[in-house]
Amino acid sequence: MDLPVAPPAFDATTGPKRRRRADRGVDIGAGCGLVFLELVALGVILGLWFLSGFNLDSAKTVTFDSWWNYLAAVGGVGVLALAAAALAGWAGAVVTVVSQVVMATLMCVIVFGGVEVQSHQDQRCRDMPSSVGCQENG
Repeated sequence: MDLPVAPPAFDATTGPKRRRRADRGVDIGAGCGLVFLELVALGVILGLWFLSGFNLDSAKTVTFDSWWNYLAAVGGVGVLALAAAALAGWAGAVVTVVSQVVMATLMCVIVFGGVEVQSHQDQRCRDMPSSVGCQENG
């Protein structure tokens, strides 16, 4: 005697709306690795800015470079963090998405804060060119 077989009521592993998630270990590893690389990039950018105003010759007066180019580099790293967050979201890697959004937010704060500080410095140098930190034009 053959009994009728009912189709499954719900199967979340098949169908067009199947929900994919990345392996949690890989997700955490990728998130931590990207954060480490971005912090290294920020450290290199800050180090290059610091070295622009560093000189061992005591007879020479050296001022730090303007922040505009360095802020553009930080903004570029922030754009890469947003791209990584978008790709991680598409792959279902929740931890990587959160870590990359946090890093992109940190870089936005650095860029907007740096723009304000450099704008203030530029305005001060326009008003009083002989103030501390202004480069000589001669």
